[in-house]
Amino acid sequence: MSTDVVGRPLSRVESRLKVTGAAEYTADVKLPRLAHAFMAMSTVARGRITRIDTRAAEAVRGVIAVYTHETMPRLTQPTYRTFFKSFIPVQTPEIHHAGQPIAFVVAQTLEQAQRAAELIEADYEESGAPQGELAQGEVFLPPVGPDGPNTFRRGDAAAGMAQADVRVKAEYTIPMHHHNPIEPHATTAAWEGPKVTVYETTQGVDGTRQVVSQALEVPLADVRVISRYLGGGFGTKGPVWPHTVLTCAAARALGRPVKLVLSRAQMFTSNGHRAQTHQTIELGARNDGRVTALNHVITQQITRNDIALFNSSEPIRMLYDIPNLSNEQRAVRLDLPTQSFMRSPEACTSHAQEAALDELAYALGMDPVELRKRNWSARNMENGQEWGSNHLRECYDRAATMFGWSRREARPRSMRDGAELVGWGMATSAHTAGGRPGAGARMTLGTDGKVLIQVATQDNGTGTYTIMTQIAGEVLGVPVSDVTFELGDSAFPFSFASGASTTAPGVGSAVNRVCTAARKAVIDMAVTQPGSPLRGVPAGRVDTADGHLFDTADPRVRVSHRSVVGHGGKPLTFQVEPVNTPLGYSTGAVFAEVRVDPLLGRVRVTRVAGCYDPGTVLNRKTARSQVLGGVIWGIGFTLFEHTLVDPATARIVNPNLSGYLMPVNADIPDIQVQFIDEPDPASDALGARGFGETPMTGVTAAIANAVFHATGKRVRDLPLTQDKLL
Repeated sequence: MSTDVVGRPLSRVESRLKVTGAAEYTADVKLPRLAHAFMAMSTVARGRITRIDTRAAEAVRGVIAVYTHETMPRLTQPTYRTFFKSFIPVQTPEIHHAGQPIAFVVAQTLEQAQRAAELIEADYEESGAPQGELAQGEVFLPPVGPDGPNTFRRGDAAAGMAQADVRVKAEYTIPMHHHNPIEPHATTAAWEGPKVTVYETTQGVDGTRQVVSQALEVPLADVRVISRYLGGGFGTKGPVWPHTVLTCAAARALGRPVKLVLSRAQMFTSNGHRAQTHQTIELGARNDGRVTALNHVITQQITRNDIALFNSSEPIRMLYDIPNLSNEQRAVRLDLPTQSFMRSPEACTSHAQEAALDELAYALGMDPVELRKRNWSARNMENGQEWGSNHLRECYDRAATMFGWSRREARPRSMRDGAELVGWGMATSAHTAGGRPGAGARMTLGTDGKVLIQVATQDNGTGTYTIMTQIAGEVLGVPVSDVTFELGDSAFPFSFASGASTTAPGVGSAVNRVCTAARKAVIDMAVTQPGSPLRGVPAGRVDTADGHLFDTADPRVRVSHRSVVGHGGKPLTFQVEPVNTPLGYSTGAVFAEVRVDPLLGRVRVTRVAGCYDPGTVLNRKTARSQVLGGVIWGIGFTLFEHTLVDPATARIVNPNLSGYLMPVNADIPDIQVQFIDEPDPASDALGARGFGETPMTGVTAAIANAVFHATGKRVRDLPLTQDKLL
């Protein structure tokens, strides 16, 4: 292979379709006799419906049907892992949270459905005072869950703390967050006899297929799920939510296609969120900076109906070489919608750990970079296994040089720019990558030399279409213009959901394996075909580039893929089955500069620099884009985002983009990015690891640490707003 396709900053192969409006998203799907749906939602958080009146709604012009718990077709509770709710709404009168669907309206137009939903009246019998804040509920330690035990011990934390010369202990709180992708959740269901096609905004077409099959008791072979493009997901479109199966049920009952698009407000109660967390962390270290012990307890919100935890403790358990460690993941049952994973689930514990390390560095009088380097580990400290590769120490050095860290004055409030206080902070970026089921792939090499690859994966906007095209071009030795990569269809070979930073290593492995098989087959054909210029050349001496096969001993002796396959007279088809993706760890170092107005408490992030180790960089443009997105997320997480819950009613009071604040262009500074770009030997995706979620981790703590450096005030309760500084 000598095409040098991988790594190039290739623009997204689907970009023209997107910017011209030709890319068809789920809400764009048009079908004959398509009806539109809208849902009415509960106004109470705990109780049951005693009366529901739909007469006014049914009288609205264009209304086709109004379904309530009394009339909705019966559905089966799915057991497949991607259905997160422990109940299906609009099946019983029970209410588990405010904003729960209580009626499903279908009409000729969306406006008619919305108007009818507004006219539905419901009375409730509330069962006790709802609880919507961590402080209101009872803390407990959940049993072992899908990700293992909620307690972890290494060494003897008490003994390690006794050995410490310096100790710090702090509490950190992070509020509820919501994903808010620009594309709302949408489902279009169309039945043809006993078979259903579901057009869905999903990060997992196979998971959606499994849930629809179970909920509607339809054979898996009769369910097809299509999701060609996503306008962002961030985890919210990974699970399957009830609105999908309700839409499928209504479409089957009515015998016509039905489309449902959630409103922005409905997305605050219908499809997950980052749970509110409280963390206590204690660190002990010797005077030389070696951390001797760490105690960490994270408490997070769950619903009354489940015990799944999604703000994971991997950074605490895995990252640093700390011999004595205690970690507990606790929970509080509240009357809130179901929580779920949200982009960079490890960001919460990463924030507490990296902020506490900064506090420890000041207590020791040590440079925060040096403290981290002294506790670096090449192993996964949770299980003791060596990582495939880990260049984090080089990331520290390169990012510090890029940022100019050596010019930092260590004393808080010592740096100014005019009237503004200037602060510098840093943190480690680290996130697990992979460790999930992988993907299969099907490839067809046509007689015209063109390549078609199909995988039932998804492109969340991260660049999957593009990097898989590049891997294929690299392995086969063909121009990327000759490669078409298709995804988003459950009829293609299986792929795990696009989450846990597993798409690049999982799907990349499948594409590499199927293209490697095809490459070998074509070389074998070229060296045995009558009339081939390569006939008789040892196969091991043949390489590929630019759509040709050639003799490495004499590159002038060559033949095109098109000629070799065309000589056989029929396309070649290859398929590989999924293999599990090994767990990887993508790391980096991020540095942030802030300016703080001492009179107003206003914080501006004015500069960010980061260096990262994602293994092989498959595309420098899309990888850099992931860093830019991660930094933007980190700024929002640290300074703006906060889902507000009324503790008296357990209702979300800012379910919109005017009350739920996020950063805009004016809030984003210059962002400098570098990559190590060394392949990870453990990755079969040409040495690449998953990377999408890594860049957000560390940014939150780097900003908070910079604010402390600027002001001398340590704010441990996010978001870091002006009132807390004043």
